[in-house]
Amino acid sequence: MARKVEFEKFLLLWNKFQGISTPEHHLRIARWLSSVDKSDSRRGLLMAFRSSGKSTIVGVFCAWLLYRNPNIRILVVAADSVLARKMVRNVKQIIETFPLVENIRPHKKSEWASGSFTVERSKALRDPSMMAVGLMSNATGSRADVIICDDVEVPKNCDSFQKRQDLREKLLEYSFILVPDGMQIFIGTPHTLDTIYKI
Repeated sequence: MARKVEFEKFLLLWNKFQGISTPEHHLRIARWLSSVDKSDSRRGLLMAFRSSGKSTIVGVFCAWLLYRNPNIRILVVAADSVLARKMVRNVKQIIETFPLVENIRPHKKSEWASGSFTVERSKALRDPSMMAVGLMSNATGSRADVIICDDVEVPKNCDSFQKRQDLREKLLEYSFILVPDGMQIFIGTPHTLDTIYKI
């Protein structure tokens, strides 16, 4: 069995495959994501300037996680399902086109929808390999090894104390979906002084 490449190399190869260069700050994000994956807590908060490519790099990271272990389940949560599906769509594109991950490309695309998909894997699991949900969706009963919270705080859901409390409570529900030793990464930009991203 061929040795899997580390994430930074995976990112460089993917960008080379697309014919684009890899900015230094993308490499810094890649190294940070790898450090979160190897940390004891497996929790991280990624904040960077607007249009820095945060979500794009995290999408490539999700593709790499599936390449490394096709049996994992990734849940993408965003303020609305449209945004969450964008990341899922990007990861699907990597799996459909990148030769390095062709071994996880499903032979039959029966579970290959706009908001979720399942790669070729050895375990028979109820949940898809990757699924997108809006923050206020009912994800009860799902299980995930990785939860990506991508722009869960937006102007319309954090402009009052009560809305911020509701947002925090809703996000707590997702901790019951994450398996023990699972990884959770928040990606976002603060939209209020009392941001949910305060540490």
